[in-house]
Amino acid sequence: MSVRDSNSISDKINYPDIRGRAVLSAIIGEHLITGEPVGSKLIAEKFVNSFGFSPATIRNVMGELEDSGLLEQPHTSAGRVPTDKGYRFYVDNLLGVLSLSNEDLRFIGDEFGFLESELTETPDRLMERTSQLLSALSNNIGIVVSPSLASDRLQHIEFVNLSDKRILVVLVSAPNIVHNKIIRLKEAYKQEELDRTARYLNVEFGGRSLAEIRAEILKLMHEEKALFDKLLQTAMILCSQSIEDEEDRQGEVYVDGTSNILTKRDFADLERLRELLRTIEEKSRLIRILNECITRDASGKGNVQVVIGRENSASTLQNCTLITAPYRIGDGSAIGTLSVLGPTRIEYARIISIVGYVARILEKFMTREHSYN
Repeated sequence: MSVRDSNSISDKINYPDIRGRAVLSAIIGEHLITGEPVGSKLIAEKFVNSFGFSPATIRNVMGELEDSGLLEQPHTSAGRVPTDKGYRFYVDNLLGVLSLSNEDLRFIGDEFGFLESELTETPDRLMERTSQLLSALSNNIGIVVSPSLASDRLQHIEFVNLSDKRILVVLVSAPNIVHNKIIRLKEAYKQEELDRTARYLNVEFGGRSLAEIRAEILKLMHEEKALFDKLLQTAMILCSQSIEDEEDRQGEVYVDGTSNILTKRDFADLERLRELLRTIEEKSRLIRILNECITRDASGKGNVQVVIGRENSASTLQNCTLITAPYRIGDGSAIGTLSVLGPTRIEYARIISIVGYVARILEKFMTREHSYN
């Protein structure tokens, strides 16, 4: 799977030689475990039998890595820690072949096996449980975003007349995802008109998105013979109102594990932690960030994307890593995302493997639901 970001900070890195790569990989591996700065003595002990590097050689190599911007020294007397550039180089060049452990495979298999046995499990519940699974596996924040209402494929739509010119829109999109929205119109409609419009939309436009339906109706209304067709006008108004707001052009967000980051020392700065939590709570902003992650690298279509530290456009996420993958439903026009959000000191190889694998499993479940209906 591709984790390369064409706009990443690694483009500005002076690439280390084989010796530098070995030392950088060892330092990152140790830092991911301990969270502490890593000294040259510890690395020298690791390499004394395999490479025969002396402590002086290790110190020189660590100095070169620091000069290249891959490591930094938080305190004069301390060891080194990886920078965002160091993590980027590690992700792009040092991870090797990614695979899931048997333990993670069993955990994921057990969870999705349980979901498969739950015949009444709805797609909404499936996405909610997937966010919980990602959180439990990563010990960070798991996020799943459903495809947007505007892009979802119509299976069935109903309009229910309420008081004060309000109408309840009940839209069932593939695969069996139910959306409810109350819209307010300028004029009143009889329930018979609403029923007739719903029948027309269900028969003529089943399997198409609301955005496509609205565009097609608009085209029909510009034809002279349909210019004053009351049914088309009503359908146009109802479709437009149903996807009027920005939030309707986005999906539902399922977040789990926010409490996981509260105990991490990577988020010891309380003000930055509060800002991060506010970002997570802002649905529109969070979805925009996740969509940016997916579209950062056009060549990485369908693969996991990793955004590290200052690569994040949102300042509140610039001490975080966001690992994201898309999942597609049916013909692929409806696209959702799933992500793990955590500190830059995260288990990159493992979490990248988990996110990519779970995205494909969720995609199969959702597509299978779609094909059954």
